[in-house]
Amino acid sequence: MDGIGPAGETIMDYSIFDAIRSGFGKVVFVIRKEFEEDFRTKIISKYENHIPVEVVFQSLHDLPEGFVCPPERTKPWGTNHAVLMGKGVIYEPFAVINADDFYGHNSFEVLGKALAALSDKQNDYCMVGFSVGKTLSEGGTVARGICETNQEGYLTAVVERTTIERIDENIQYTDENGQICIVDDNVPVSMNMWGFTPEYFTYSEDYFKEFLRKDANTLSSEFFIPLMVNELITKKTARVKVLDTTSEWFGITYVKDRPGVVEKIQALVDAGEYPAKLF
Repeated sequence: MDGIGPAGETIMDYSIFDAIRSGFGKVVFVIRKEFEEDFRTKIISKYENHIPVEVVFQSLHDLPEGFVCPPERTKPWGTNHAVLMGKGVIYEPFAVINADDFYGHNSFEVLGKALAALSDKQNDYCMVGFSVGKTLSEGGTVARGICETNQEGYLTAVVERTTIERIDENIQYTDENGQICIVDDNVPVSMNMWGFTPEYFTYSEDYFKEFLRKDANTLSSEFFIPLMVNELITKKTARVKVLDTTSEWFGITYVKDRPGVVEKIQALVDAGEYPAKLF
């Protein structure tokens, strides 16, 4: 909710502005119920007369029948659980983004074009890929979905890694076995900018039950989008095209990232990429 644009715009405002001018027709916000009143008053009101808006709620207790949230759990169930909350209001090809990441106009253009081509298809998904070397933070480690692709540009694997950082000249992370792994700067990563069609919800519901049977009592466990996508591509249920973009990603992972983001936004405004006031 931090205002980083010249008129106090949030990163999310820029995403919605870019989505509108790239042809998207509706925005669905996934929030916690206790935020609803303030969110509608302070946030949604600015988008009135620009694009239709839906609000859905993510709760720790919104689980499939037969499952109960452990009483000591406070951590949300993760990004793919958040996606599932949109099932009742999304019936067409749709994009998924993080509200606190700046993806850029071209990213929305290429994703919107790809989704428009999926209107009569199933099991063909897509994601916008960014080079890992351009998505790091000087403030500390970051989490990214490390991608592997084939010669046709389709995902063959995507694994969420949570301790990625540059040390000296090398980008590295620690894997689940405690081993240090080195990653090339140009390896594509998921920044949670995905394109799906509605049957994705059904797959997610089914696999979420498997996830809960295995990990419900692990308080740090999360049902990540890359976890779901990797399940689908490993079993060849679906395929995911990695889309290239000329846009530069940036975001505020740590407090020290903020001045650089403000500077980059202002440079884009000065260059005429965005108006000084979005809405």
